[in-house]
Amino acid sequence: MLNSPTTPGAAAATLARHTEPAHPVSVDDVRRAHTVIMEHVSPTPTLSHPLLNDALGFESFIKLENAHTVGSCKIRGALNLLAAMSEDERARGLVTATSGNHGHAMARAAQIFGAQLTAFVPKNNSRERNRVMAGLGAEVVEAGHDFDAAMRAAERYAKSHGARLVHPALEPELMAGVATLALEMIEQSEPLDALFLPVGGGLAAAGTAIVFKTLSPQTRLYGVQSENAPAMHHAWHTGERRAFAVAGTVADGLALRTPVEYTLGVLENTLDGMMLVSEAAVYDAIRTYATTIHQIADGAAAVALAAAAGMREELAGQRVGLVLTGGNIEAETLQHILGGGTPRHHPQAMPYYPITELSYGY
Repeated sequence: MLNSPTTPGAAAATLARHTEPAHPVSVDDVRRAHTVIMEHVSPTPTLSHPLLNDALGFESFIKLENAHTVGSCKIRGALNLLAAMSEDERARGLVTATSGNHGHAMARAAQIFGAQLTAFVPKNNSRERNRVMAGLGAEVVEAGHDFDAAMRAAERYAKSHGARLVHPALEPELMAGVATLALEMIEQSEPLDALFLPVGGGLAAAGTAIVFKTLSPQTRLYGVQSENAPAMHHAWHTGERRAFAVAGTVADGLALRTPVEYTLGVLENTLDGMMLVSEAAVYDAIRTYATTIHQIADGAAAVALAAAAGMREELAGQRVGLVLTGGNIEAETLQHILGGGTPRHHPQAMPYYPITELSYGY
């Protein structure tokens, strides 16, 4: 359970320093993005399988975004963003912060468009993910103890080096690109009663929600976060914009400290619910994907299935969509989970930060 604020002085945390985009994307933006990115990627399948349906008690439709060559949906947005940039922007070099999937996608897109990427990652970031980014040509720099601290370091780098700063949740072209998965999902599946979406910075969820609310308004939309990284969940439910300490979570791709106003504004107007799931539930979801449809999900992707499985009685007999956003899980972690291992991170009280932001340098 979330702790109540102890002082009103802890008020709204400073949000990301990018200039906030003026408005969210439209379905027409998403359609244009789909045309652009199809020069480089293929549509991913949406799968319904009797073994998974039997395990869940409802008919599920899984959008397999782990099928991309970089293993996640983020490549859609990265390609659309790089295609929209001027030659001058690309020549200046790009800088971003990431814990993995966003960095993989940006590195690959930069490689395709002939740009140099510098990716700031938390100091405890997965060595496997860092190696992938470096292998795709990115310069990987460790900075700070979490994503937010790495993002601050990226901002300082952009200012001092003149590089083009890319925030994973504050780029309309990223949102429009990632939201192309929703266009495909609507075409590939029967009309859905409900759809579950992982939420970190909220960009993929927001873009997908815009498409579904426009083209499939009958579909109920649910956002999902890890209980150990609940900043967006808390903001959605209470209206408060507060920073939270981020505890360890297998869904580390969703772990941010500070709510993102741009995407949160979209989610507040489109989602029918926002949920938290436990580490144990995410472990179960990873095992379920592997043992039924033989698909690998990383922790961030598995939260959607974890939440839907927790609502199986309410969803009985319905058609339910699940976006398997990525499959970039470390080999040792996957072996631990599939071998019946118990969660390595435990539920923790989530204190509010008493100050608006922390900066750790690099």
